[in-house]
Amino acid sequence: MADLRIPPEEQTARAGAPGAWTLTGRPCAGRRPWTAGLHAAVLRIDAMTPVGRDRAVDVLRSLATLGVVLGHWLVSAVVLQAGGHLAADSPLSHMPGLAPLSWVLQPLAVFFFVGGRVGSHSYGSARASGMGYGTWLAQRLRRLLRPTLALALTWALALVGLATAGMAPETMHTLTRLSFSPLWFLAVYAALTALTPLVQKWGIRIAVTAGMVVAATDGAGFIFGDTGWVESLRDINIIAGWLVPYCLGTAWVSGAFTRRRSAIAMLVGGAAATAALMLWGGYPVSMVGVPGESMSNLNPPTLAAVTFGLTQCGGALLLRRPLRRLVGQPVADKSHSAYRTSPRATPRQFLWATVALLNLSTITVFLWHQTAMLVTTVVPLALGQRYFALHASPDSPLWVVVRLAWTPAFAAVLVLLWAAFRDWDRETHKGGRR
Repeated sequence: MADLRIPPEEQTARAGAPGAWTLTGRPCAGRRPWTAGLHAAVLRIDAMTPVGRDRAVDVLRSLATLGVVLGHWLVSAVVLQAGGHLAADSPLSHMPGLAPLSWVLQPLAVFFFVGGRVGSHSYGSARASGMGYGTWLAQRLRRLLRPTLALALTWALALVGLATAGMAPETMHTLTRLSFSPLWFLAVYAALTALTPLVQKWGIRIAVTAGMVVAATDGAGFIFGDTGWVESLRDINIIAGWLVPYCLGTAWVSGAFTRRRSAIAMLVGGAAATAALMLWGGYPVSMVGVPGESMSNLNPPTLAAVTFGLTQCGGALLLRRPLRRLVGQPVADKSHSAYRTSPRATPRQFLWATVALLNLSTITVFLWHQTAMLVTTVVPLALGQRYFALHASPDSPLWVVVRLAWTPAFAAVLVLLWAAFRDWDRETHKGGRR
């Protein structure tokens, strides 16, 4: 997401706008209550947002981010074993009836859909300004690599320390796998970003071709079984599967999906295809990997994941209008929003400020959310404490309820990690665009 800054050519005009409230100064003498400062910050974020920015896109990205975070916190259990080491588990292994929850908590298609739109828009703006593909790509990749480097270095040092302290190898393996699990997403996102010029030119055709590739490799798996060459062949789906929503996102920028019926067709058609594949095609019901299952819809993406992604993309398009209203999408004339005479922000402006701040740190939140869960899990053990739904097997509905109660603790640790590492993400936004 780009810096929410007032363009230089607008600063003078806004500074002298009738009734404008100076957000960077003190509106009155004496000490302001902290609520006045909070309202001032919210109004400043609202005023710094470009008028033409589609806020619904940012809300969709925020919802996708929060869905991934909450989904991982609920389905990624770390269980203390009899031998004293930690092992990964999942409530979906013990309670298959919870699989439909993954339909809500696996919004990756929306992430790639929005990513395609943002990447295509960014590349178009770069070309219009005379920037070459190589320079543009280097800038985009730096935005991914800097926060990733912070995670890798921190965990490398932590693992060396834990190994020196005598931590069990099984626990080390569990911590490493879960803490670095978000990296696969960034690797795929980087690859798709590099393909943006090609996708921008033949978006829909590439999307159809990629979907056919996924269907073909799935078919090979059903026919020949889990042989080595088939498994290697299906790894193509890691790119092909997520290329479909990414291509649709680039088509969105080009003016596709302007009619509501296009979104409805994707929503209904994708849902029908997904249901058929699950009922009669032998595909799993869960949209995330389940330990012990012979097939996963996510690793690599299956045809069911692709059709389910179409459902999510269609739903995202239908949500644009209500989401714009929810966060107070301004009209062309911002005299009624940015130049408010009252120094109090509206609830919609508060919500937009939250969305804007989350989007500024999307990569940091995405990379560190599993670490927040692991820190919350490991520290009590180091202090000799064991807690239900934190260290116990996820084999009962009560575990899910109590696990939800633990999420504020995970979130609190994530906020601390965000505060510590946000500069690795935020610095990449200086002078850049989303």
